[in-house]
Amino acid sequence: MLASSELIRFHVVEKTSFSLSLDFFLVDFLQTQEDYMEESGNERAHSDAPTEHQDGTTDVKKEEVEALQTEVKRRDGKHELHPVSQSADPQSQVRCISCLSKTSCRTVRSRTKLMNIMIEKGRPQEVQSILDSIIEGGHKPSLVTYTTLLAALTIQKHFDSIHSIISQVEENGMEPDSIFFNAVINAFSESGNMQEAMKYFWKMKESGSKPTTSTFNTLIKGYGIAGEPEESQKLLELMSQDENVRPNLRTYNVLVRAWCNKKNIMKAWNVVYKMVASGLQPDAVTYNTIATAYAQNGEASQAEGIILEMQNSNVQPNERTCCIIIGGYCKEGKIKEALRFVYRMKDLGLQPNLVVFNSLIKGFIDAVDRDGVNEVLTLMEEFGVKPDVITFSTIMNAWSAAGFMDKCREIFDDMVKARIQPDAHAYSILAKGYVRAGEPEKAEEILNAMIKSGFHPNVVIFTTIINGWCSAGRMEYAIKIFEKMCECGIAPNLKTFETLIWGYGEARQPWKSEEVLQIMEEFNVQPEKTTLLLVAEAWRATGLKKEANRILSAVKNEEMTHETDREDKIPVGSLEKHYQKPSASFPNQLQLPNLVISDQKGSGSATKRSRMVLGDTDFSLESSWTATRSLSLTHSCTFGARSPIICQKQSHGQLCMYSQLAHSCPLVFLN
Repeated sequence: MLASSELIRFHVVEKTSFSLSLDFFLVDFLQTQEDYMEESGNERAHSDAPTEHQDGTTDVKKEEVEALQTEVKRRDGKHELHPVSQSADPQSQVRCISCLSKTSCRTVRSRTKLMNIMIEKGRPQEVQSILDSIIEGGHKPSLVTYTTLLAALTIQKHFDSIHSIISQVEENGMEPDSIFFNAVINAFSESGNMQEAMKYFWKMKESGSKPTTSTFNTLIKGYGIAGEPEESQKLLELMSQDENVRPNLRTYNVLVRAWCNKKNIMKAWNVVYKMVASGLQPDAVTYNTIATAYAQNGEASQAEGIILEMQNSNVQPNERTCCIIIGGYCKEGKIKEALRFVYRMKDLGLQPNLVVFNSLIKGFIDAVDRDGVNEVLTLMEEFGVKPDVITFSTIMNAWSAAGFMDKCREIFDDMVKARIQPDAHAYSILAKGYVRAGEPEKAEEILNAMIKSGFHPNVVIFTTIINGWCSAGRMEYAIKIFEKMCECGIAPNLKTFETLIWGYGEARQPWKSEEVLQIMEEFNVQPEKTTLLLVAEAWRATGLKKEANRILSAVKNEEMTHETDREDKIPVGSLEKHYQKPSASFPNQLQLPNLVISDQKGSGSATKRSRMVLGDTDFSLESSWTATRSLSLTHSCTFGARSPIICQKQSHGQLCMYSQLAHSCPLVFLN
């Protein structure tokens, strides 16, 4: 039997055309979301907005789209990302005669249409730049524009901007219509803020706009998100009292999902029975939702039993049903059962798709079953299903986790040869693997290749490479990656800063560890208890107990109740899990092939075990941050040319440089 790397190359290198892969996966994924696919066009507020508002829309010419997209890219290049327009008074900038006379403006209509196009293309983050171009061009956004913006921000989960948009609509003297109200209710529902959602529901009724079935469905969904399916149930009863609305199939499906999310499958079945009693028949979405609940609850066999229920109700199981069942078996480690069900799909008149095969590959890899992986790859060839970036990434990850980076890179190269575009996850697997292998320079090469290919590395990838250089004791290179991160418009998070603090501590430069706290302030990242403990340990490791106690005195005593030994040492415990050099040892068995690893090349040095000392003082954590910010450093702050971290004795100009850099970063929060 061919080795996995050879077999996967055989499957794809000969095939030059490839269209199923990621698009199919995304379609399948979207079927699991709250919005019922067949009715989403009628249910989602932003989809209706362009046609139901009074001012209407117009078609956008191709050249206009290209010109506006170029403008969006120019703005994104400057890292301008604001939740809403920062203009203090957009009305004062209006110069367009049509906008001033409150007649329909073609420019506003066309650019609003482009905003919708960006949403449909899955690029809602570009909508804000288009709105800015409308305002800066001397035009006044319409109600449709604000509704579209609200939809885009909801998709991005930028819920803090909801009230600001509502205020702008009111300040511009616009009268919200039913579509705008529905968009507002949907935004608050998606955020789980049902108090505000219901507030605007009643405002909607007071304004004369009539809530529709879609409005109630949105509220039912919102209470489900908020973990209150009981309230969702009450809304169903409220609908029966309103002569203008009637529960539809989506209403019941959303309520079924609400109970399933609460892990109350019995209540979900009761909703199904009530649906049938009302004259409606459950569909594949209904049954798939309950099957998902069973699978997530570790009851894949019960999920498979749903198929019989579907057949008794004359509902045809679909590929999504099979993916749920197979994924459930894989999650339980019952890979043979999952593979058995793949063969059963033929009896159901269904063909396994790429998502099914990718789930099986991951399952067999997790079970350290190389033959199983090869069997799945062979099945893929028999069914004419070609691997995609997820297939390759899954196998890459197995080699990487085992420490065989040459094999991992080989699979990556095979993917490129097969004309499959690597995604951010594939690049991150390589970067993380090289860092784990103690080769941060190769990880940085991957970062540069990623940027060159047009991908935008996220905060996790940057922090991983920073950690690699910190582990190697090369803080000057770690800082260069930090600077590049900011130049790319990626905001560092707490883990990024804690990695730098840990790195300086390992390098025996505790004053620089403490100065990172100042940079955190510029980026509006608040330190946590672990952050201050890392700084204290950096001082302690150099023998400066007084400086360490100065930091420790700011930590809540009741939150740090640990037993101390004679030397007053603090156990590092969980900190070591996150801030240690890569271990020299790897798992004895590969995740993909059944081989034993020996003499791992490029492994990191052994972890340095460090311990912290607990101070006796008792201060609040809140006051600790205030105290730390106002520290006057008494030690030397001499830096080399390659170490741009700023201390309080450095020039104000340098500090301003970091302040400007901090404010240039977009408000992106990544985990």
